[in-house]
Parts: sequence; C-alpha cells; structure tokens
Amino acid sequence: MGAYCTPRSADAQPGSYQVGNTTVSVSTLTTGRDTPWELLWGPDNFLWMTERGGRVSRIDPATGVVTPLLTIADVTETGESGLLGMAVVPTPGSNQYGVFVVYNYTEGGQLKEKLVRYQYTIGTNALSNPQVLLGNIPAQTTHSGSRLLLLPDNTLLMTTGDAQDLPSAQNRSSLTGKILRLNLDGSVPANNPVAGSLVYTLGHRNPQGLARAASTGKLYSAEHGPNNDDEVNLIEANRNYGWPNVEGLCNLPAEQAFCQANNVREPLITWTPTLGVSGLAYYDHPAIPDWRNNLLQLSLKAGTFSALPLSANGEQVLRENNLWTGTYGRLRAICVSPQGRVYVGTSNRDGRTAPGPTDDRILVLENRAFTPTSVTKPVALSLTIYPNPAPANATATLQLPALRTRATALLTDARGRQVWQGEISGGTTQLSLPPAAPGLYLLRLRTPDGAELRGRIMRP
Repeated sequence: MGAYCTPRSADAQPGSYQVGNTTVSVSTLTTGRDTPWELLWGPDNFLWMTERGGRVSRIDPATGVVTPLLTIADVTETGESGLLGMAVVPTPGSNQYGVFVVYNYTEGGQLKEKLVRYQYTIGTNALSNPQVLLGNIPAQTTHSGSRLLLLPDNTLLMTTGDAQDLPSAQNRSSLTGKILRLNLDGSVPANNPVAGSLVYTLGHRNPQGLARAASTGKLYSAEHGPNNDDEVNLIEANRNYGWPNVEGLCNLPAEQAFCQANNVREPLITWTPTLGVSGLAYYDHPAIPDWRNNLLQLSLKAGTFSALPLSANGEQVLRENNLWTGTYGRLRAICVSPQGRVYVGTSNRDGRTAPGPTDDRILVLENRAFTPTSVTKPVALSLTIYPNPAPANATATLQLPALRTRATALLTDARGRQVWQGEISGGTTQLSLPPAAPGLYLLRLRTPDGAELRGRIMRP
C-alpha cells in the first residue's frame, strides 16, 4: 500500500494531497445529498446522479447546483436496496437521451429488481416514458448490485448480486450473481457468449463497481467478499468468477479443482479483511500523471480512495496506493470528467454510520495547476452565420476549420443550459437552429480527439 492515510472523520474539511509531483486539491461541489449511488459525466457535460431513495438529478459542475429530474415512485429503499446504477445515452439525430436505471421494487410482497429506460428531452429537466427492459429479477435487502456500463458498441453491461441465493450465481438460467449484456432495447445481443442468453459472466457475489479502460478496452469489476477477499476482477466474456465455490484466489485444493473445471478467472487483487469495495473508474488523463492507466477504487467500510496502477496490457494490478483512508467516511460513487477531474460521492447516510452535518457530499479532486495542451485547449471558432442575429427557426451557414472527424455540437444559453445537441462536419455546414428565447447562445463543437471550437449566436 501507499503511504497516504489520514484519520477518519465523516465530515472532514477538504484539503490537498501529493500524488507524485502533483498536488491534488479536494473541494466540495455540493452537500446535503442522500446516499448518492451513481455519478456519471453526461453527454451534456453535466454530472448525472442517482440517490438511493429514488431521485435522479443533474449537477452543474461549475456551480454545484442540483436539478432534480424525477423521483421514481416505486423504488423500495430498505437495507441496501433502492435506486442503484445508471447510464445516459444520446439518441442519434434527436435532442433526447435514453436514461437507463436499475432499482429495487416490491411486487406481491417480494423485493425484486428491474432495469428501466426513461426518456430525457434537452431543456425539460424531467424524465418521461418509462419502459421496463428487464424485470422480475430476484432481490434482497443486500446483494443486489448493481452497476450499468455503456460499451462502445452500444450494448449495456449490468451487474447483479446473488440476492443471498448463493447457488444462483453458478446457475446460467438465473440472472442473479451475473454480469449481463443486453442491447439498448433490452434484447439479447447476437454475439453474446451463449445464444439467447443475457449472461456475459457468472459466479459473482455482489459487484459494486464497473469500469472500462479506454486505452485497452478491457473491463473491470469491484466485488464484495464475505468477511474475506474483496476483489477487483478483469472481466472477460463467458468466464466464471467462482462464487460461491471460490473465495478470492484459487488457492485451496477444492477451489483449485473447481477453477480448473469451470473456466474460473482469478481476481487481479484481493483484500482480507474486506474494505467494502464500491465505485470503480479508469483514469488516463495528463492532469494527474501518476494516475495514468490506473483504476481508481473507492470503499465503504474502510472509506479508502485507492489508485491501482495497471500493467501496459491491463492484465495486472501492479500495486495499491491509498490517497486516504476514512477521511470522508463511506465512499461509493465515482466518475472522471474529460478535463481530468475526479468526482466522488460519500455514502454516510446509508444507515451504516453517523453522518456529518453536511453529508452526503460530492467531492471534486483536481490538479488546479494543470494547463491543457494545444490539442485540448479551446480555440476561436471561425463562424459565419447568415443571418446573425438569427431569428427562431433560421438556417445558419457555418464556416468551420477542416475537421478529421464529425464533431459533437452543443448549443447552450447564457446560463449554461443545453438547448440542442447534434453532429457537424468541417467546412461549410448548414445548421437548422432550434426555436429558442431571445438572448446570447454559445455553440461549442468537440471532436473525439479533444479539440474544442466555440462560437456565439445572438437571438433577437
């Protein structure tokens, strides 16, 4: 382990930490949250958050202002159950996103779990049109997972816990104790490991973290052990992760026999006693060089923020560096922004500890001295608009620099609220502007290689 460790204080004041030669500052973005479960960096450049009681919100990363979108009425929050993981997916050719959430609900007196897709229309600050994609999954007040992760091929991974039915984790006909892979309409991808089955991997106890390394495409999960062997796993299609027959490594005679017979993938790293591993994210940004090609791992019981350097091929965890242990109490939600900032949600109102007066909080970790390179630094946009000021429903002609790829275009008002999103090519492009109120609007174009171009549009 690394040497970074400070005394536990559930409402400690943010400060700074040294990571190699980099000073990482910690500040509070927002307070008074109730058990944040998921944090995502959304396609609208806002943070998206679920809270276990059922609320979905957007957070302005510049101001910390929280805008609730929906409190889901049939969420059952009891024990560790409630509103859990989320994924936000733009709908091509529209001003809408698909918002996927996993949550526990009660039906016929039984606790269950389902995956639901909502519709978000830019500018409405609301979710609508719920569609159940997957339901009737057995659940308990513990061991229900669940994280969601969108893959580049527009399929979705979903983790499920064993719901305290341990043998179900080895039963391919059960959806518990698994990582599932499904299309965005809930159907089974044609290239899943077993035809007609959502099961991507099996033998999981309670996966609480899920991440993908952009550099290698490899997938990782963080998983609770019983009283021993919390795990971080390298996720490979159709592999077995051992539970309940194997705890941690294949190091006992009975475990070794099971592992050899059942295609078991051993974890990359384990912890005994357990930490209560939770949120997991991949970091590979120049803002904090010592965290490049690292997994960032949170824990609940120990309250650790750990950096786990990976080998170049992503198949080994080289060591564990703890930035802190216990300083901010229980930690669950984590995400990384395109600017290299790390956002962390505390979980001190989850019933397992005494919360501090400002809990729960969203913390921001950043290198404030970092200066983006010329590739990522915003540059002036050569923009010609006819007419300008542009009345509602006008068609504008945009003259842009040559772009290697299509750029994502975002139109925001003077308060930073997004009113439109689309894709634009370089050169001369015709843009049909959406209806909008009078005022000044900012058009931002972002390319996949990190370049950002900006221009202003006036609406009379």
